[in-house]
Amino acid sequence: MSEAKLGGRFVFPATSLTVQRIGYGAMQLAGPGVWGPPKNPDGAISVLREAVAAGVNHIDTADFYGPHVTNRIIRKALHPYPEGLVIVTKLGARRPSDKSWQPAISPEDLTAAVHDNLRNLGLDALDIVNYRAMGSVHGPKEGSIAKQVEVLADLRRKGLIRHIGLSNVTAAQIAEAQAITDIVCVQNNYNLACRHDDALIDDLARQGIPYVPFFPLGGFTPLQSSTLSDVATRLGATPMQVALAWLLHRSPNILLIPGTSSVVHLRENLAAGQLKLSPATLAELDGIDSPPVAGGH
Repeated sequence: MSEAKLGGRFVFPATSLTVQRIGYGAMQLAGPGVWGPPKNPDGAISVLREAVAAGVNHIDTADFYGPHVTNRIIRKALHPYPEGLVIVTKLGARRPSDKSWQPAISPEDLTAAVHDNLRNLGLDALDIVNYRAMGSVHGPKEGSIAKQVEVLADLRRKGLIRHIGLSNVTAAQIAEAQAITDIVCVQNNYNLACRHDDALIDDLARQGIPYVPFFPLGGFTPLQSSTLSDVATRLGATPMQVALAWLLHRSPNILLIPGTSSVVHLRENLAAGQLKLSPATLAELDGIDSPPVAGGH
């Protein structure tokens, strides 16, 4: 697959990092509930190698997936890493034995998480580390993140982190972080039916900062819409391909990291980069936007 078919290229601000706009999210490489090893470890390795062979050079992960599972699979599948591969990881959560998701935001927690990522990925420095605010489940919640960003900025000065991003954050938190250090990407919940960040995406685009939607296909509740299905039928595509193509058309600073544990689904996701949506079709899809829900997602 040619690089142009992966949505084109994007250069992270103030860095030498260049990625294709369609990347890969590793969360689904872990077992059910993002816990433990996958049912098919060899299949997980095959998905990663297929993605990179197809031109994907942006992989999103976290050492709390599993925990430790996805990073070890990434290392086994791809290390030594090909030149130009950008691995983005997240800090800010932990997975105790009850399989819950708990905040891990003290300086000690964040520092230990950086070392966990380095060890399990087999790296001397992490390309990009997103501070993942735990917020309100799958949506942000106001509150200062300065202390956490300061810890990451210090780890960057020590050479363990090259660049810093944010995840599950508000516009005010982004501004707070930018007063401390350069922020090279933002990762929030966004898709055709969850459009609360429309204004934020446009503001980040003006700054040249990429916006990376998590749950681009609806996450644990996959997108369902008669309009989406109708458009997909008309275009000879799957509804999920149309949903991904809509995101690529939405703004040039949107980078995609759809995840899957299936090579077949991976190929379908990557093919979304070849789907062209007319202005009329985009307007039709824009109408899917659901009304805001108090408290976020």
